[in-house]
Amino acid sequence: QVQLVESGGGLVQVGDSLRLSCAASGRTFSSGAMGWFRQAPGKDREFVAAVRWRWSAADTYYANSVKERLTISRDNAKNTVYLQMISLKPEDTAVYYCAAGGYRSDPYNAGDYDYWGQGTQVTVSS
Repeated sequence: QVQLVESGGGLVQVGDSLRLSCAASGRTFSSGAMGWFRQAPGKDREFVAAVRWRWSAADTYYANSVKERLTISRDNAKNTVYLQMISLKPEDTAVYYCAAGGYRSDPYNAGDYDYWGQGTQVTVSS
């Protein structure tokens, strides 16, 4: 079993930056996928970004709505994935969830992930 713990959320203002962290328990995996999803009140869970890696090779994936402002990265040594967010907008307000799955997971598909964190709240005020 893998336990995921998100952190870094908070209350920020429009235009601010924020970095979310997702730490996975246990050993570092040589291959896999980790992604970020978000859910705003009254809305469905939405794909944000993901990274999928196998050995030293890695690919990143982004929702069209965020790829200009959000960057996902992975620290292999810490078994942690980050979501760097800049130029935050009110529409970024949501609970952000980290997810992890196997390398062959569809990074865009929430149903393909095996583990989920509890979420971290991001609130962007104007």
